[in-house]
Amino acid sequence: MRVALGSDHGGFHLKAAIKEYLDRQGIANHDFGTYDASAVDYPDYARKVAEAVASGEYDRGILCCGTGIGVCIAANKVPGIRAALCHDTFSARAAREHNDANILTMGERVIGPGLALEIVATWLAAGFSGGRHARRVAKISAIEASYRCQEK
Repeated sequence: MRVALGSDHGGFHLKAAIKEYLDRQGIANHDFGTYDASAVDYPDYARKVAEAVASGEYDRGILCCGTGIGVCIAANKVPGIRAALCHDTFSARAAREHNDANILTMGERVIGPGLALEIVATWLAAGFSGGRHARRVAKISAIEASYRCQEK
């Protein structure tokens, strides 16, 4: 598994803790920035990670900002992305099992690194359940495709 990481300044320290965790676990990852706590615009980093996941270069992505909301909204604008904001392990597991979420977002100002690492571990370990959930995810993809057709 290859994981793309990204954050703005508000999620920089949480992303660093996640990167350390992934490295310790031997999980291949790449940090798309930001690389310090200087103010930046979260959509720039959300887009980099989302495009890397959507292209198939990375299997999953993890994005952090102050709340996790901004990067979630921005990432979900990239076709093929199903980003989920999760601040508990139940939601993280459900996001994978039911929604086939390929990007996890979290907020550094909302949760601490201990819980965040539990969420990451849960999300990475969970698989998509398929079945009735596959039908629903396909409907999400159909909505997305219908808007791409309207743009042409």
